[in-house]
Amino acid sequence: MAKVSPVSIKYMIHVTFTAEGALEKPDVIGAIFGQTEGLLGAELEMRELQKEGKIGRIEVDLERRDKKTTGKIKIPTALDQSETTLIAAAIETIERVGPSDAQLEVERIEDVRGSKRDYIIERAKKLMKEIQGSTDSREISNEIKDSSKMSEVREYGKSKLPYGDISGKELIVVEGRADVLNLMRNGIDNVIAMNGTKLPEEIKELSQEKEITLFVDGDRGGKLIVRNVVDNARIKHIAVAPDGKEVEELTGKEILMNLRKKLTLEDFAYKENHPKRNFNEEADKSSASSHFNIEDLDKNKLKEIKNKNLGSEKAIILDESLEEIKKVSIKILSGTLQRMKKKPFAIVIDGAVTNPVIQSAEEAGVQVIVANNFSTTNTKIKLLSL
Repeated sequence: MAKVSPVSIKYMIHVTFTAEGALEKPDVIGAIFGQTEGLLGAELEMRELQKEGKIGRIEVDLERRDKKTTGKIKIPTALDQSETTLIAAAIETIERVGPSDAQLEVERIEDVRGSKRDYIIERAKKLMKEIQGSTDSREISNEIKDSSKMSEVREYGKSKLPYGDISGKELIVVEGRADVLNLMRNGIDNVIAMNGTKLPEEIKELSQEKEITLFVDGDRGGKLIVRNVVDNARIKHIAVAPDGKEVEELTGKEILMNLRKKLTLEDFAYKENHPKRNFNEEADKSSASSHFNIEDLDKNKLKEIKNKNLGSEKAIILDESLEEIKKVSIKILSGTLQRMKKKPFAIVIDGAVTNPVIQSAEEAGVQVIVANNFSTTNTKIKLLSL
């Protein structure tokens, strides 16, 4: 198998897992390749990516205790940010390792280029001081300005989130450090990064006292982040980069234009569910107010039901009053939904949600699913990870 050169590594995916039973490292690696096969199409097939040197050697550390095996997995990638987040999301859909049931969770996605950038910035500053003269004063001026902006990036909280100036009432939340640098370089300082796809506690706390605008990449990974963040923090507006573009790639003009086009949560949800409608028409806006609103849900009750269901490996089917209709094994959930006489409103699942379950839930008219992980977000059903 090919090995990614340390020079070309961009991101490191850190995964934790637990399994019911004794496992060996080949079991874990085999599950990663086998159970992600075909999920993301030929271009993101992990075996092929490793042959091409875009995914490096997968490292697995195991620890056995009683009848359980726990461990950590490290997956180095030379892919871009959106492709890396898709690979990470696919890893979380793995349900079995070897003969045992298992649960995998992405702990964080580390940008391993950060330390290199820090060295480059500091070294560039020293070299800049040593320059005795230059024929291109404009180029030096621009470099000094960029260096100054980069040096102003500080770290917030225990998660060491990169940020510029968070003293004001309004705050822009982006995905990574590169996004923070790009916004600051273009004169927007009230920005902070999440440092990956998992929502840090610091962002949750800031959202309670500030007006948050979530600014994400214009790809599938960006939409996945939107779902996760709005379900777990108080977000006022959502801004999205143009299709196929990342926030770190945008010009100053594109940044301002997309921030001006930011939407409220309700308008964003309506636009996602009605992509072919003219969103600027008043008729569409009035219709938006009648679609399903996540704020109407009793999240506390759903969270209580989820907590009581932890460890059961079962699914609880609820009616519109969030009262239990039926409790079944996850393995037979799809078939149960197809045979139900009473229309289900919500499902609380102890585990990951697969594509067949989402398809059956759509056909049954389910509006909300609460679970730990989701194999896809391409659905009109409201997906929550409380």
